[in-house]
Amino acid sequence: MIRPFLSWPDPRLRSPAAPVEAVTDEVRAIWRDMVETMDAMPGYGLAGPQIGVMLRLAVVDCSEERGQAVLMANPEILHASVQPREHEEASPNLPGVHAAISRPRAVTVRFVNVEGAVEERDFVHLWATSVQHQIDHLNGRMYFDHLSPLKRKMLIARAQKRGRR
Repeated sequence: MIRPFLSWPDPRLRSPAAPVEAVTDEVRAIWRDMVETMDAMPGYGLAGPQIGVMLRLAVVDCSEERGQAVLMANPEILHASVQPREHEEASPNLPGVHAAISRPRAVTVRFVNVEGAVEERDFVHLWATSVQHQIDHLNGRMYFDHLSPLKRKMLIARAQKRGRR
């Protein structure tokens, strides 16, 4: 089921998500909805809070052919490369705007997978960017929080102006 996105400035987008206690059938159903919602955007990732699910759940699929989604509960970055990578980022929670964000080019992430096992995986390039973007959402942050206060204010104003049209 494709779920609706929360609209900025919904306060849930600024609230840290709760840890997932166990991977249950309910959690797997949420992940299925998240993948379907992400693919309908289309986008490279989705975090629970973006659709009002206040659990530390994220999905990422940066594959060209799609269908390679990594389903994560309680993801945390263990290591980040020093080398940065800049990428244009956006969010369906604040549609119509985007900004170039610099993040580590590679990350090692620990998460609970669909089988309920703890997994560690390395992500690079677009995969790393998307994983970091989703973890930001799980921590109550938006991509534009990486901008200077002035650039952030201008981006939000531009999005609001577009929304009024």
